Amino acid sequence: MVKASRTPHIRHVQGSGNGAAVEFVVKSMRCSLRDILKERRKAKRVSQLELSLRLGVSQRHISFVESGRSNPSRALLLHWLQELEAPLTSRNNALLAAGYAPEFQHTPLESMSQASEALNHLLKSHEPLPAFVLDDLWNIRLSNKGAEWLIFTLSPWLSQLSEPLENPNMLDLLLHPEGALEKVTNLAEVGPVLLAQLRSELGLQPELRPRVEALERYLQEKLPGRSLSAQPNPILTTRFKLPQGEVAFFSMFTTFGTPHDITLASLRVEHLFPADPKTLELVTELMGSS
Repeated sequence: MVKASRTPHIRHVQGSGNGAAVEFVVKSMRCSLRDILKERRKAKRVSQLELSLRLGVSQRHISFVESGRSNPSRALLLHWLQELEAPLTSRNNALLAAGYAPEFQHTPLESMSQASEALNHLLKSHEPLPAFVLDDLWNIRLSNKGAEWLIFTLSPWLSQLSEPLENPNMLDLLLHPEGALEKVTNLAEVGPVLLAQLRSELGLQPELRPRVEALERYLQEKLPGRSLSAQPNPILTTRFKLPQGEVAFFSMFTTFGTPHDITLASLRVEHLFPADPKTLELVTELMGSS
């Protein structure tokens, strides 16, 4: 029977703490109301005319607000942001930029017992397979035993740290010189898809830009001369080369339905499923012996 080494626990604490082996300096970005509304409308591919019909106002008023010549009422602005399906953080930023009080709270996860219990239930019920709770910056907020095993197997340098990382960032773990991407055997397939996903999230989270640019440089170096355009695939499988053999996983995500708190809106649970019987057998054996 193959033995799995015990791995230190990834602590769950409140806060964004980067805990990153790769250090990124991200400057906070303050946008004007017109920039927020214009960029969000373009991201949703909605014309000024279509938006005016949805909101029941003139296209001229839409144009005036987007040019900074007029300011919408609080009620209209909330309706505007809802029609554009803006993230809750963006809605608060837009309200503040317009001179109004924010609408949505940012409650610590530990203070929401029902949400915490639901997340822990999802993680526990997925064992021995890995499952993570990620926020919108890809910080790992919670993880199960299977996830901790996989993290420390793919990033053995973590066990050499004097103290465990607080909410380590998944992208930093991937991009570390001894990180998980170095163990991906189908990088040409997986890398462009991950890059495309992160680029699509930039409109919602500009703070991701340094990591997106770092990933693009990494892929250009590892895949010279290859296109970084993502190829359509019904289910993307990621293959890792471990000391015990190759494993292959695909992901499914769970999110809270219609959350009205910024913390809950930012969270998603990633469940890793075995892509072949060999992976399930190996993970079950390793976790059973840990």
